[in-house]
Parts: sequence; structure tokens; C-alpha cells
Amino acid sequence: METTMPTVSKKLTTRFFNWLGLTNEPVIKLYHGYGHTSQLIIYGHVLKFSPLPRKKYRKNVLSNTWALLRLFMVKPFANVTVEMQWFDELLTTTTDATGFFKFEWKDKPPLQEGWQEVSVVATYNQENVGQQKGTVYIPHETQYGFISDIDDTFLISHSGNMRKRLFVLFTQNARSRQPFDGSVKHYQLLAEGNATANEPNPFFFVSSSEWNLYDYILEFTIANKMPKGVFLLSELKKLSGLLKTGQNNHQTKFTRIVRILQTYPQQKFVLLGDSTQHDPYIYESIVKHFPTQIFAVYIRDVHKKNKQKAIDVLTNIEQAGVPCCFFQHSSEAILHSKKMGLITNVEAIQELELKP
Repeated sequence: METTMPTVSKKLTTRFFNWLGLTNEPVIKLYHGYGHTSQLIIYGHVLKFSPLPRKKYRKNVLSNTWALLRLFMVKPFANVTVEMQWFDELLTTTTDATGFFKFEWKDKPPLQEGWQEVSVVATYNQENVGQQKGTVYIPHETQYGFISDIDDTFLISHSGNMRKRLFVLFTQNARSRQPFDGSVKHYQLLAEGNATANEPNPFFFVSSSEWNLYDYILEFTIANKMPKGVFLLSELKKLSGLLKTGQNNHQTKFTRIVRILQTYPQQKFVLLGDSTQHDPYIYESIVKHFPTQIFAVYIRDVHKKNKQKAIDVLTNIEQAGVPCCFFQHSSEAILHSKKMGLITNVEAIQELELKP
């Protein structure tokens, strides 16, 4: 009887949390990895307590608010041993205090291009606490790669106004949120420019948003048919940090972009961002450090107060020899991309040019 009661209590607690859309059982979050033969990277978290995947997307404000709150109800699982099987190689690492883990390794050529499946197993005190499958992206040999911000670059987020940003986050969901008109088309055309649908240009989405929002952002990109890509987000936050989501991670954003450029030293990249926060300044610094790798910079004009500052920074970038496009509407960016040779779909461009 003494051993039965705690078991019954634990089951009831688990059911209660599950009813709330939460789980008190260990979960492995494995994010899209990337790399090539000389350097492969994949990230993840192990959590003791976390939200369950969302199954229904209602237009109900209370449902959306609770769904957002759940994303920040997390408890990291530290000092967990994580093993990953990569073909015939077994790699091992340990989670840090935030539950974060990273695998970084090399492989022997030839390495198959595209999305490669990996499998990880987590153990704590020699007990299995879970397993998960993920993917590592090995880009095809293409002429260009694309590094894009998320909020207010293609996802309408109102980052320049905290009240509006939080209102959208709390009241809408990944399927009801809206992209900027024409932004999805622009990205789709860029993905296939000088490439094919089966061997697209690589996309990397680097944001100040936290890993808490990974599933949320991933669902948005899938629902809107954005190019499939790799996400590099900011450090996981607990519920107490929710109101500061997406803030003050600009230096780490620079570091994450640098990591991509260093992983693909022979690749030309295009940077896409917006004028609401620090993208122009970050991209200016990137151009200074990697002048031969940056082919072009695109900045969406969405914040009136920052307009002149953004223009001044982009002027500096252009003087360094990197073409820039400062635009309000994605149709302008698409036509600029055509002139730069980044888009090669003639029919799509003709449709745009015929519009008044």
C-alpha cells in the first residue's frame, strides 16, 4: 500500500498536467542541425517540465494566451548524458544548467547532401529518460545562402512597440499570425534562384526570439510554405522572462551569424532583416568582418523613427562594396533580387512587372 499510493498520486498529477497541455516527464527538444564534412552542428534541450505539442489552433484569445504561457513553463534538466547516433559513430555530450546540449563533429567524405536523420538518447544516473529523432541539413552546392531575421522581416510582429508585440503574441497563434504581403513569395523565389526545388539554396533563420518559440515559429513557416531551413534562436527563458521575449540578445545574434559564415567559408550569403531593432548595425559589422562572403543586404523599412539611421548604416555598407535594398513592400525586394541575379523565375517576375 505504501508503494501504491505514491504511484497513483504521480499518475493523477501527470494526467492533470497533460490536461493543461503540460508534461512533468522528461522531454528532449532536438532542433534542426547543419554543416558539411568539416563541421557538423546540432543543438537541443532536455527538460524536466515542458509544454506538450499544440494539437488544435483555435481563434480563441484565452486558448492562444494559455498556449503562449505554456511555452515558457519549462524546467531544464541539467547534467543529463546525451548520446547521438550518426551512421556508425556514437557521440556523447552532457546538458548544462539550462538543459542545453550541443554536438559538434566532423565526418568523412563523401557526405550525402540534404536532410539527414539523427537519433539521440538521454540518460540520467544510468536511467533512460527519453529519445528523439532529428535532422541535420547538408546544403547542396549552390551559388548563394540566405540568413534571415524573423520578427518584422517576414513575420508581422510589431517589435518596435512592446504593447502591440505582446498583444499579437498573446492573442494569436502560429497559424493565425500573418506574414508581410509578398514576403513568402520572395523567399520561395530566392530558395530556387540559380537552383532547383529539389536542391534549393540554404536558409538560416537567426532571431532574438528564444528557443521556447521554436515549435511556434516552425509551425508558422510550415503553414505559410516558407522554405525549409535551420533555426538559430536565443537562450531558453522561464515564465518570469516572458515579457522580455526577443529583447537584448543582439550580441549573441551576431555570434550565431558568424558561426554560420565560418561553417561555410566558401559560400556567398545574403542577409535579410528589418529596421525595428539592431539588424542594420549587426549586418554592418558582419560585412566588416566578412566582406567577401556577403553578396547583398535587405532591410525592411517598418519603423519610422529608425528610418534615417537605417539609411545611414546601409549607405556605409554600400560604400564597403555590398549592394543593399531598403524596402517597404516585398515586391520592391523581389525586383531588386531579379536585378542582382538572385531570382531566375522569369514568369514570376513578369507577373510582378505587369502590376501597376
